[in-house]
Formats: sequence, C-alpha cells, structure tokens
Amino acid sequence: MYVTQGLKRAANTNGNAIATIYLDRTKTWKDLRNRVAKMASSLQALGLKKNDKVAILSLNNDRYLELFFSVPWAGQVVVPMNTRLALPEMEYIIEHSDAQVLCVDDQFKDAAIALQKHIPMLQHLVWIGEGLCPEGFHDMEDLIRKHDPIPDEEHGGGDVYGLFYTGGTTGKAKGVMLTHDNIVSNAMVVIPPVDYNRHTRYLHAAPMFHAADCGSTFAVTIMGGSHTFMPKFHPVHLLEQIEEQKVTATMLVPTMLNMVANVPHLSQYKLSNLKELIYGASPMPVPLIEKLIKLFPRQRFTQCLGMTEMAPVITCLFPDRHVLEGEYAGKLGSVGQETLTSEVRIVNSEGKDQPVGEVGELWVRGPMMMKGYWKNPEETERTLEGGWLHTGDCGYFDEDNFIFLVDRKKDMIISGGENVFSLEVENVLFQHPDIQECAVIGVPDEEWGERVHAVVVPKAKKELSADELIDYCRGKIAGYKVPRSVTFRDTALPLSGAGKVLKTELRKEYQETSVVGV
Repeated sequence: MYVTQGLKRAANTNGNAIATIYLDRTKTWKDLRNRVAKMASSLQALGLKKNDKVAILSLNNDRYLELFFSVPWAGQVVVPMNTRLALPEMEYIIEHSDAQVLCVDDQFKDAAIALQKHIPMLQHLVWIGEGLCPEGFHDMEDLIRKHDPIPDEEHGGGDVYGLFYTGGTTGKAKGVMLTHDNIVSNAMVVIPPVDYNRHTRYLHAAPMFHAADCGSTFAVTIMGGSHTFMPKFHPVHLLEQIEEQKVTATMLVPTMLNMVANVPHLSQYKLSNLKELIYGASPMPVPLIEKLIKLFPRQRFTQCLGMTEMAPVITCLFPDRHVLEGEYAGKLGSVGQETLTSEVRIVNSEGKDQPVGEVGELWVRGPMMMKGYWKNPEETERTLEGGWLHTGDCGYFDEDNFIFLVDRKKDMIISGGENVFSLEVENVLFQHPDIQECAVIGVPDEEWGERVHAVVVPKAKKELSADELIDYCRGKIAGYKVPRSVTFRDTALPLSGAGKVLKTELRKEYQETSVVGV
C-alpha cells in the first residue's frame, strides 16, 4: 500500500468532484492529481533524491494537503512541524530530520529565513502562503506552472512516509517514523465508524501537522470526499464555516469542543449538514461529552484513542455507544474497544496481563505501529520491547472489554502512598457548573510526598473559592483524592499543538505552591 494510491483512486473514481475548497480556490480531484505530479517534478528538479526530507511549517490550507501527496509522489519523506514551537525547537527538528526543504506560509516567513541562516543543510525555502513570494523563496505556484507532471515513484509499503515529531514534553522531541503501510492501515480503520464517503465534506479544524487530523486526511481522500480548511481555530468561526460550507464532518480535541459548547446562542447556527463529530487526542471529561450529546442530538460522535506512534488510532468508541441511557450508557467514560486491526493488552509492572477492573499499562500492536524513532534506536527498543508498543497510558478493561483510561503513568500522583489518577479528579471538577477548564497535578508536600493540586479556570464572571471546590469534591471521590490546594487563573491552560494540557509546564509553575487558593 502507498499513500498516493488513495489520491489516484479519488481522481479515478470521483475525478470531477470537488477535492479542496480554500479562500477563493476550488480544485477537483483531477486538478489535484495533476498539481501533485507537477509539484513532485519540482521537488526532484530542486535536486532531492529518494528519502530526502521535506519539512512543512504552516497553518492549515489546501497547499499543505497537496504537499502531503507531492512529497511521496517524488519519493521523499514529509516532516510536518508543530506550529506552536519556539525557534530553537524548530531548529532542532530541521537539523535532526536532515530536512533540505522547508515549506512555509505567511506566518512563518521570518522563522524560515532565520532557520536557513543557522542550518547549512536547509537548501531550499518554498512559499505556500497567500502574499507575495519573498526574495530567496521558491513560489509553489511558480514551481507547478514551470514543470511537467512526472509518474508516481510509488514510494510505499515499509518505506517511511513521514517523520512526525512528538511534543517533546519530557525532553527533546522524538521523530516517529510512520510508513506508508502505517498511514494507509490507519485510514482504512477510520473509514467505517465515521462513514467517510464520496459525499463527505471534511473541515480541517485541528492542526494538519498532527497525526490526529492525518487519520481523517487520508481516509477522506481515499473515499473521494472533499477537504476544507480552517487556519486557526475559533469556536464561532468554526460554526460559521460549518454552516457556510455545508461541512459534514470534522475532528476536534476536547478543549475545542468545550469552547464550542460555551458559544452563546449556539442554536442560531444552521448545522443540519453536519453529521460526524470526531474527537480524541486528549481525555474527554464525561460531563462534557454528556453535555455535547444533548447540544448536538442530530450529530454522531466517534471517539478515537490514539498516539502518534500508532499512526494514530488504537481504539474507537463508536457512535451507537454515545448514549445517555440503555445498554451502553455507562461506556461514555471509556475510550471504546480495539479497532479492527489493533490488539491491546493491559499489563502490570512485570508485563503480565491484568484481570478485568485492574489498572495497568496499555500495550498495543498492529499494522499501524511505527517503524521506530528516527536516529534513536535505544528509545525504539525500549518502546517496542517484545513487539508491543508500550504506550505509557494507564487503564483497565471492564467486563465488556471496553477500555477505561485513568492517567498517563507520568501524570499519576502518589500522595501518602496512595495512587491518585488526575483524570478521575478532573472529571469530578468538570461537573461544577462554573468551571471552564481544569487540570489536576501533583506538587511537592513534606507530609504527603505529593499533594493533589487543582488548577482551575473559572467561567467568565464567575467567582469561586478554593474551599468551595474542595468541599464540592468531598463525597464524590475518596478523601485522599480530593484536592488539598487550588490555584485559580484567568488565562487558558497551556496546550500542546494537539490540544493536550501541558501538565509538565503546570508542574514547573506550581511545584512551589503551598497556599490553598490564589
């Protein structure tokens, strides 16, 4: 299997249908195939050879999607870059990946110029933005105009499709090598539960550099649906775009969905075309998904648990499991069950399978499992020990084989010798009507070793006290899980490019906290 196979299928089976819509540009699948073949010719004309690296640093747009296919068509490897990174982090990824080409839009022109000055290997800058092409850049549109299409190199199978760099929240970012087989296997797994088809109009609202959005990118393409793009997420703009462009499906992280749920006058937006709401990339609080099901009764929800190393989907909670009563009513707090091609084990510290209801670490495998970490054989060997990918997620199976996550291993709090899973405490706090965002972390405590500490963002014009929230939690969870201190902030919690709360940053910020409330 190879990634460009999906593009050719779309052009052959739905060629005259709309492939992309962005600003005033509309392309059919035949148009897109032709542009991809010409851009691939351009990359080879720049001197790139098989397996050379092409980095992309851009907000969501139609040319980003074209590069996802042009690069492998030419036989090279794509390196999507997190747009939230600081310049030194960008420099590290460019150098570590050995990228020779960097494609950027208007937002990252200055960063690209600075990076090229510091990185001798970075030979070419390609402009995929909307403004005038800056001096020293190759304009993507000019490259396409000047070159004839070339045959597809059919880079595929076990060849590396892309280097997807993880967030690096615990150190230097790791380059996850995902093969063509990984990417296509994942896309095929995503299609059935979400019902992607030739009539799908998918809105890229989550960042395209992230594997969470990539799953839908290639699934929609294989089926010959259409793509539309949101460069920067804003809940009101999202609703407007869904209405104006008759969007049928989109993927959002829980943080985004929480913002949407709190948009005033939500019912005024005409969302009748929207059929599928996919979510994942970070834990979904049960009170939030219950609220969303009530707010969007005509839409189908699908949760996907994934990680970059699995390209990314591991489990799915299917639409018919998103119910508030009946057989599956108690499953909303789960991440669903294994996909058609994934295997999941939950093991103890000795690598032995845990019985039903007992917490352990998730180990997974399947055709989506990464080839390894680029230039990091030691970490690859540790993570893929025994042929299973060790996820670092803690959870348990229930009696119906649904998987419930309780925490990341590194986020678990040990207070007075007891294990406290932050997600459980956050789910209780999220039930409070005046809380907009919250995160629970462990901070140093002389008596208890670690203290359960809540970081809370109240809703606008709402006043809360630490004592009130601590009392609110009592009786809902065991006493040792109740937060012993609370910090209030009027700014949003720090997020990764995937929308995950950066608890590493919070721990650094609040590790010296000793007061009950601020």
